[in-house]
Amino acid sequence: MQHFSLLDLSPVPEGKTTADALANTVALAQLAEKAGYHRYWLAEHHNMPGIASAATSVVIGHVAGATNTIRVGAGGVMLPNHAPLIIAEQFGTLATLYPGRIDLGLGRAPGTDMKTARALRRHMAPEESFPQDVQELIAYLGDDPTPVQAVPGAGTNVPVWILGSSLYGAQLAAQLGLPYAFASHFAPTMLEQAIEIYRDTFRPSAWLAKPYVMMAAGVCAADTDEQAAYLRTSQQLAFARLIAGEPGKLPYPVDDLPMQVARPVLAQVNAALGCSATGAPDTVRAQLRALVDTYQPDELMVTGMIHDHTARLRSFKIAAQVLTDLRAP
Repeated sequence: MQHFSLLDLSPVPEGKTTADALANTVALAQLAEKAGYHRYWLAEHHNMPGIASAATSVVIGHVAGATNTIRVGAGGVMLPNHAPLIIAEQFGTLATLYPGRIDLGLGRAPGTDMKTARALRRHMAPEESFPQDVQELIAYLGDDPTPVQAVPGAGTNVPVWILGSSLYGAQLAAQLGLPYAFASHFAPTMLEQAIEIYRDTFRPSAWLAKPYVMMAAGVCAADTDEQAAYLRTSQQLAFARLIAGEPGKLPYPVDDLPMQVARPVLAQVNAALGCSATGAPDTVRAQLRALVDTYQPDELMVTGMIHDHTARLRSFKIAAQVLTDLRAP
């Protein structure tokens, strides 16, 4: 593992506002920079009361302006929601304002429900256009002339990543010679197979000479195993409500999670969130070491939804101390 990074969904806790969530994001990004995280990524979600990063490029600019050296980017932008030219202009602007610090991760899913997708004016075409859209976007950011120019954007060569939670993204990233990030923090089932396909079929490109894999993992660290397990119930409860079609703000942690979530649903939640580390520092160290040893990622991106902001800062500080020790010299 060469680097470790942080994915923030800008969670909106119960009892708080989106303004609170965005202020928490800035504070967490500043801590991440001091703690040694390599990247700080934000994700596009819509119609989600518990996530404040819908206008992803705007939040990226805000975070980049509040930090100095850490790379800031999208993990990711859901490209089907946008014209490639618009994203090239947005991220070209960010790269112009914050040179050498901006990443662009691209997802294939709309990141929302179909009603919201229509509200985004998304063209609901049956054909698959994601590969063509990715290449169009890369062309706008490149050095060669294009029929329509992205201004700013052209010549910025913002690093583009392919994100995925299935085998499709692995195949596309390998074919295009792009870095690949797997969303194992909520969909770990195909992680091993996706990494294998990506590395085995990777084609060197002008952007990347050899494959580069980033995997994601949840983390909830605290002073004791019991405290960490309690704090993590917020994310488990939020995921259970999402599965039930009732997304909301990030819940307060609870002592009686099995009483609030049906056993089959809780089993589904724990399986989806299974690529994670929860506990005291030594426990988290052992669990993260096992993930790194098993999957051998070039980079590990951690994420976590904790209701209490101070506890969340503490969790990512502990994780940084652990990951600093696990990073390859």
